[in-house]
Amino acid sequence: MIIRHFSIITTLSLSLIFSSSVLAQGKKQPTPDKFPPNPLEIRVSDPLLPRNPDKQPLTEQEKQQLEVALEQLNTDAIAKLESGDKLAAFDTWNREIRLRRYLGTIDEVQALSRVGEIAWRNNERPQVQFITQRLQSIQKPKKSLPVTDVAILQALGEGYQKVRSPKLAIEVYNQILATVRQQRNQTEEINTLQTIGTIHMSWFDYSQAAATYEELLGLASAKNVRIDELVYLKQLAYIYDQSKQHQQAINTRSKIAEIYTKENNLLELPELQIAIGSDYEILAKQNPSILENAFQNYQQAYITAWEQQQYARSGEALQKLIALYRSQEQIDEALQTSQILLQSEELAGNFYGVMKTYENIGQMHLQRKEYPQARSAFEQGLKFAQQLQYDESYFTQQIQQIPTN
Repeated sequence: MIIRHFSIITTLSLSLIFSSSVLAQGKKQPTPDKFPPNPLEIRVSDPLLPRNPDKQPLTEQEKQQLEVALEQLNTDAIAKLESGDKLAAFDTWNREIRLRRYLGTIDEVQALSRVGEIAWRNNERPQVQFITQRLQSIQKPKKSLPVTDVAILQALGEGYQKVRSPKLAIEVYNQILATVRQQRNQTEEINTLQTIGTIHMSWFDYSQAAATYEELLGLASAKNVRIDELVYLKQLAYIYDQSKQHQQAINTRSKIAEIYTKENNLLELPELQIAIGSDYEILAKQNPSILENAFQNYQQAYITAWEQQQYARSGEALQKLIALYRSQEQIDEALQTSQILLQSEELAGNFYGVMKTYENIGQMHLQRKEYPQARSAFEQGLKFAQQLQYDESYFTQQIQQIPTN
């Protein structure tokens, strides 16, 4: 009887255990969140709030008191960061930002921007992500229409820049651009385009930067604002250089040269002509027929610079010209131009340049097996090397290696 009683108890126990496990399996277990909640989105009570502002807005006096308290939180966060406690610092900043919303949207966005830049500089990627998400929530709230207020959009654009989100920033500035164009506010249109151009440049998006500065150039040309035209043309020339668009760079610099010529600003021309010549020289690798354009621009740069007594710049143009002559095996022309270069370098007081020119002259004569002329050039180069106390052994060695017969 005792054994049987024990058996019944055992059977009942097993039955209960089995039933419990089945119920447990049938019941859905709570799954942990894949990502932690954004600490800037959660709503929590705070001792700094006199009551729930969502139900009853703060008075102006209460806002002023809160502003003072939030400035202290920012100061505390800075101190914690400087002491090395990053976690506590950003916890404090997050508390400050959560409370900033009760002072107005721009206040909150500016705080997000400020802390976002600190987070980015400290490589706090989760914090940067939290701030970016909050900026997006402000820009496009789930339960209301997207923001259209230009002042808030400007603040959002700056915030996106601080957390290095160029695409989001451009999206906001394009929205601003559409608004100010609708308002026919050309001053703000220009300012916004300049900001967009700067962002594209900062992220090396040269094609988009070029399109933006072409727009700005069109506006400046339409108003005949010559100073702005030059600024945008120079920026475009730089962009086309960086993106290896040599023909566009030539076209742009040619427009700048036209403006300088009309305004009789000849001092700036040689540098432009040298740059144009360099672009033609690169393009000539694919189309040799335009190499003459490179020669012409280098020659014109030398002449213009010489007339303006810009001897260093004329020397630069002559060096380009000599190198081009040598690449085309026009050694006579290269030697003749080198004699002019010697004068230019001497007038510029560039004794190192004189030494290097004699070296090149010597090499060209060696190439043609004109040994006496080569020896003479290297000897002249040695004199300047001795004055400069530079490369003396090189010139001595070159002289010693020249055949005597």
